[in-house]
Amino acid sequence: MKIFNVLILLLFVVFLQAQNTTVQIALLKYRGGGDWYANPTSLPNLIKFCNKEMGTSINPEPVTVDVGSSDIFNYSFIHMTGHGNVIFSAQEASNLRTYLTSGGFLHIDDNYGLNEFARREMKKVFPELDFVELPFTHPIYKQKYSFDKGLPKIHEHDNKAPQGFGLVYQGTLVCFYSYETDLGDGWEDEAVHNDPPEKRMAALKMGANLIMYVFDRQ
Repeated sequence: MKIFNVLILLLFVVFLQAQNTTVQIALLKYRGGGDWYANPTSLPNLIKFCNKEMGTSINPEPVTVDVGSSDIFNYSFIHMTGHGNVIFSAQEASNLRTYLTSGGFLHIDDNYGLNEFARREMKKVFPELDFVELPFTHPIYKQKYSFDKGLPKIHEHDNKAPQGFGLVYQGTLVCFYSYETDLGDGWEDEAVHNDPPEKRMAALKMGANLIMYVFDRQ
């Protein structure tokens, strides 16, 4: 009987913990042939870092959401990555626009080769907006971790400095685009890219800043 009571108590504790972990972040699935599924360990590692270092209660398992699905509205932070082509239909572009203008946030991370396609398709979402480079003084670089020189350089692509661009809708940053840095690679398991610890830590800290920036504005 005592063992039964202990088991019931343990199950109740697990249930309470599950109830407290209500926030999830999502990976954006898109058409066009690009590998939207790249870096499979990146988001779980970023979540683990945020929960440990910032005390967040993000569900340890990110979800995958189609750009045209109504499920997109269940998540305040959505991550997009890949190396190749992206195609948004008119319906998908409209759905993403509604999501972003209703309080959602999109982080696009160029995993190399995504740049021209991401920019082209986001122009369908916001024809009236252009990506603007954010100053190093922007709050996104000044959350728990300070990045006085903007984005950290994680991986070398074309011998260019990393840049952080944004789409600003009616005064609100709705999309952050990290270019020539490859944050997602830095979030991945150490064995995947053999990045030195300081590179991985810089990537995780910048990712944590993105999460904090979005969560603090809710």
